[in-house]
Amino acid sequence: MRQVIQEALERAGYVVLATGHLGDAVDRLRECKPDLLIIHPYVDTMSGHDAAKYLHARCPAMQILMFAGLLEDGRVRYRAELEKFEIFPKPITAAQLLEKVRDTLNKS
Repeated sequence: MRQVIQEALERAGYVVLATGHLGDAVDRLRECKPDLLIIHPYVDTMSGHDAAKYLHARCPAMQILMFAGLLEDGRVRYRAELEKFEIFPKPITAAQLLEKVRDTLNKS
């Protein structure tokens, strides 16, 4: 899902520094000060809320967007259909995600 979100944001002109682990995010904060952190409610061995607080303390100007859903993408839909999995709630569109990102960034 990280790759799908990254691609949607990059197509919209955002620079994305994606990490897969909290330690990688901490390392990135030493190199730059991002405007926005998009984080899942659960990361590594802690809650996304605690991870966001930890990272925000290192970059107080950074806005936080907790994202718990799925982004509509053929790769996600095809995989679910192939495995006969149900997806609930319905994935959001890239446009909906981008609107939320813009709203969150405008709060700064």
